[in-house]
Amino acid sequence: MSRTTVVVATRNRADELARTLAHLSTMDPSPPVIVLDNGSADHTAELAASFEQVRVIRSPRNHGAAARNQGVIAARTPYVAFSDDDSWWAPDALPRAEKLFAAHPRLGLLTGRTLVGPEEREDPITPALAHSPLGTPPDAPGPLVLGFLACSAIVRRSAFLQVGGFSPMLHFGAEEQLLSYDLAAAGWQLCYAEDVVAHHHPSSSRPSPGWRRRAETRNHLLIGWQRRPADVCANQLRQLLARARREPGLLAALAAAAIRLPHALARRRVLPAAIERQARLTEG
Repeated sequence: MSRTTVVVATRNRADELARTLAHLSTMDPSPPVIVLDNGSADHTAELAASFEQVRVIRSPRNHGAAARNQGVIAARTPYVAFSDDDSWWAPDALPRAEKLFAAHPRLGLLTGRTLVGPEEREDPITPALAHSPLGTPPDAPGPLVLGFLACSAIVRRSAFLQVGGFSPMLHFGAEEQLLSYDLAAAGWQLCYAEDVVAHHHPSSSRPSPGWRRRAETRNHLLIGWQRRPADVCANQLRQLLARARREPGLLAALAAAAIRLPHALARRRVLPAAIERQARLTEG
């Protein structure tokens, strides 16, 4: 029996979701799957419910990345793996991860090797994780990291719930960064595992690169205001204004962040000094 639940947040991508669920259903042992339907207008919920091991949780509106939190709360296994509607896990990935979690009680999150497309090229983040400047402590199963891709991450459910999961304020874009900070600040290890593999076949119905850059820029500011020292926040703002000279659309990201500033400051908890040093190392 699988000790890992797979959580998938999706919206209006029924056909791609069908491919993902088909892959997940062939795993042995077959993991329970929870699909969070983020206000879809197509037949996403009906499609997901046609798979035997899938539980569907429907929402009338789009909660963005934070919809995954509902799936983790609903899960009844000690570990939760995230997939997107255009990604899935290799057949042996979850059993491998379960062994690592069982052997390393401080492990809060495991991020795997992400292979993209039919040609299975490595995602650009993979080498950065594999060669993390944070090194590999003796009690860790792999290099320590302070970032990950959600579609190739597995969490210890108790650790995820302890820190509150993904932030609803961020909605979508760079949401993994804040969760990384919070897990590390709470004393959990985040590690990369080379032999835990996820497959990602990017959807053809993705937001434009410009939209994604604006969302990530907005969220990096919000994350900084919530967790980073004042000098880092000031530097982020200077860099944004410099970039906006070449890409004026980024000013919209600044405006969107400014609207959320009171909420961000109300949640401000600056990282412990040791984690801040790690953050600066990974940014160097």
